[in-house]
Amino acid sequence: MSPPLLAMRGIGKSFPGVRALNGVDLTVHAGEVVALLGENGAGKSTLMNILAGVHGDYEGTIECQGEPVAIHSPRDAARHGIAMIHQELNLVPELSVAENVFLGREPTTARGTVRRKEMEARTAELLAGLGLDVPPRRAVKHCRIAEQQLIEVAKALSLDVRLLVMDEPTSALADAEVRRLHAVIRGLTARGVGIVYISHRLEELEEIADSVTVLRDGTCTGRRAMARTSRAELVRLMVGRPLDELYPRRPEQAPSTPPRLTVRGLTVTPPDGSPAVHGVDLTVAPGEIVGIAGLMGAGRSEVLQAVFGQYGTAARGEFTLDGRRYVPRSPGHAIRSGLALVAEDRKAQSLVLGNTVRFNSSLAALRRFATPWRTVRRRRETTAVREQMTALAVRTPGLENSVGLLSGGNQQKVVLAKCLLTRPGVLLVDEPTRGIDIGAKAQIHALMDRLAAQGTAILAVSSELPELIGMCDRILVLCEGRLTGEFHRDPARGPVADQEAILTAAMARHAVAAAPAAGPAGAPRAHGAGTGAAPRPPSGTASDAASDTASDATSGTASDAAPDTDSHELHPKEPRS
Repeated sequence: MSPPLLAMRGIGKSFPGVRALNGVDLTVHAGEVVALLGENGAGKSTLMNILAGVHGDYEGTIECQGEPVAIHSPRDAARHGIAMIHQELNLVPELSVAENVFLGREPTTARGTVRRKEMEARTAELLAGLGLDVPPRRAVKHCRIAEQQLIEVAKALSLDVRLLVMDEPTSALADAEVRRLHAVIRGLTARGVGIVYISHRLEELEEIADSVTVLRDGTCTGRRAMARTSRAELVRLMVGRPLDELYPRRPEQAPSTPPRLTVRGLTVTPPDGSPAVHGVDLTVAPGEIVGIAGLMGAGRSEVLQAVFGQYGTAARGEFTLDGRRYVPRSPGHAIRSGLALVAEDRKAQSLVLGNTVRFNSSLAALRRFATPWRTVRRRRETTAVREQMTALAVRTPGLENSVGLLSGGNQQKVVLAKCLLTRPGVLLVDEPTRGIDIGAKAQIHALMDRLAAQGTAILAVSSELPELIGMCDRILVLCEGRLTGEFHRDPARGPVADQEAILTAAMARHAVAAAPAAGPAGAPRAHGAGTGAAPRPPSGTASDAASDTASDATSGTASDAAPDTDSHELHPKEPRS
């Protein structure tokens, strides 16, 4: 039997104050897809960064095809045919798509000039194979997150790889794009390429992976054949205990209440050419969770950003908060008006990565802790932040540690703490569980449920249909910036939310059935994990909107980014417990 393509044995790694990996083994054979599972902070990315040469100082041994190798830099990894698609995109925004794909490897003439036509033609060929229609000359900064993620895939495929590491490669992709990527993976494995596939979406792993290796707290808890391993067993290996209901339940409350947020005729025409929003109406009542579904480019994130003031005068329509006129002039004004936004891209839009957990958590709420002389009451600030860290179970060595060193799940909890410290009446969440493990997902779902029970109005965008169906009282569906459907948890209030009906509406250019433009605000929710009745045709066109969390502009340190276009898509598989 031929030796494995890759054998990592006894891998250990320590950072200041943290033992990240302790004696981890990983084996990958030619043509095999190995899933690497674990909670955020379990050590998955650290292990793969060692393999990719990012962390050159480590314990243990690495063998490629039976030969010991030393990998101390990305150049070493590339020399051994190892490439990695990182969860956090490594693209240069100002360069073109083609320049990013071939960065440092540009084809040149004998005189050293770049063969641009050849480079762009090869880039177009790679992108076409991924089903992505983006001009190779377009600057990456003008591409959506989902497009950027596929550009990263094309960049890796442009190399002559023998082992490809994919860290959350589908977190921003539409369902159709996920299928295309999986087809590309099957083509690679048929040629003998080994794949290490990191994902928190268990349904994806069941479809694509041959085996699974599970990490917990920096150690390996098991290696299994994927086909013979249940989801319950995987969860137990990841978190060390059975996971309670992913979608919490609470008793049904009183019927309808007046809406907290009302939007009429929302139209967005941003200057950057991102998808527009056309005449969207929506309402969100206190204690209600309203979801927004749609395909990539449908305008979901744009609705939230418009409500949160990120588009300023580029967003037109009528807005009311608690019955009073509201003008979304800026994120700072939105925060002062009682709105908060959990942005789709936490690192680019919600966090200052080089600063501390305390700084990031209190950034949007500094007015709460200010003296009349505009200085910060540090003790009061620290106490409030520590209370949120405890309530959200954030795992951090201390409040003065850099937020950039936390795992993705803990970073997301810091973003939520930042929002909650502003005491919002309306919480806008864009992909609240993107790229985090199943345990952290359950915690965030429970938090959203608890906030709704306390009367917070929540407007949520998610690419995962089971999440929307499990958490939301109503689901609004967008297609090309227009409302094409509305679905309910309660059958007495309208068409029941199910995956087939939502997908049908998401692909309809017009409302699939006539309905009032915006019905009364839904009842505060009766939460549950059920997915509703059997599939039925979608109908209705009512809607709901939300925005993105940003730091208060008045603090002078807001981490605003250019409005990001919506980037995720629907995943029609229902998770099992």
